[in-house]
Amino acid sequence: MGSFEWMVAMRHLRSRRKHAFVSLITVISILGVMVGVAALITVISVMTGFSSYMQDRILGTTSHILITGVGGIEDAQDVVSRVLKQERVAAAAPYVMGQSLLKVEGDVTGVVVRGIDPGQEAGVTDLSSNMTRGAFEDLDDDGIIIGVELARQRGLRVGDAVTLVSPSEVSSPFGMVPLMERFTVKGIFDTGMYEYDTGLVLVTIRAAQSFFDLGEAVTGVAVKTEDIYLTHEIAQGIQQELGLSFWVRDWKEMNQNLFSALKLEKITMFIILVLIIVVAAFNIIGTLILVVMEKGREIAILKAMGATRRNIGRIFMLEGLIIGLGGTFLGLALGLGLCYLLANYQFVELPASVYYVTTLPVKVQLRDVAAICLAAMAVSFTATVYPARRASLLNPVEILRYE
Repeated sequence: MGSFEWMVAMRHLRSRRKHAFVSLITVISILGVMVGVAALITVISVMTGFSSYMQDRILGTTSHILITGVGGIEDAQDVVSRVLKQERVAAAAPYVMGQSLLKVEGDVTGVVVRGIDPGQEAGVTDLSSNMTRGAFEDLDDDGIIIGVELARQRGLRVGDAVTLVSPSEVSSPFGMVPLMERFTVKGIFDTGMYEYDTGLVLVTIRAAQSFFDLGEAVTGVAVKTEDIYLTHEIAQGIQQELGLSFWVRDWKEMNQNLFSALKLEKITMFIILVLIIVVAAFNIIGTLILVVMEKGREIAILKAMGATRRNIGRIFMLEGLIIGLGGTFLGLALGLGLCYLLANYQFVELPASVYYVTTLPVKVQLRDVAAICLAAMAVSFTATVYPARRASLLNPVEILRYE
């Protein structure tokens, strides 16, 4: 497009006293696009950040791949050695998992008991690095490690005694009674996820085997891989190695419903917020139609001077694109600014028991920002088609006849 079209387009949009109303609508159109782009960038970045936060926390507390067997795994070390021979497997460790009741001075709450080997667990999860009180290595057969929220709710500290009540029963002179064992709190962890920090407790694998009456068996084997995005292929290789008597699942499969819901919600919010830009596009259409009506005489003169229909159409397309570009770049700056404030100052607080997190996590992805800006420009350009076509089809003879 030549400098002639640019000059005329900018002249039409420039603020003048005679056409102040048109200029005001132009500003409103730019602000509409700006608000839509800023809202999209902010909301999509927050949703991306939440999904990334959940993924990091889940992978920090559970392993990339879990291997379980029907009725447990009897020879866990053999399974571990076979798994470690697979490509892209970084570590493997046996574990015991079961549900229990935690009793503290008469108060009882349901918890998930996880039996671990403290020496091997650090290789498959990040729980050892999430300790806020005590040390992971201090865990012994009489000790227990609990979450920070559970400790806060029950007023527990390192050194306090708690009782685990097993769901199974044992015979006694008074009949069948639940099995109860006392443990000493050796440490407190903070995963950042309310669900884990209130409902997960750790004991040694031997203590868990005794508590759940498993003998030498374990619930399964936890595996850490070198690449979290290749876990499905690695899990398939492990499944082929171990056979159909074992059930091998990766983190994507175990949390499929959660991440699918987050992805669907992100797409839905994108579609809904694009409607803000669509509304702004109607303002662009209205602005350009008003300009065509106000500048009819100028259009006729330009055509009489030799301007073609294509030149006239380009002028009004440029006007719409200038509005779209201005709104998009202002919205980009505003959206990134809001993301920066949310990420660094965290002035929005959320109830952790409802949203898993205490503040809004933010993660700006280049492809999301690019898609939003392209969508805004595409909508803005589409809005110019009708007014530009109408302007290009004006008959200069008919216009000048009635001037």
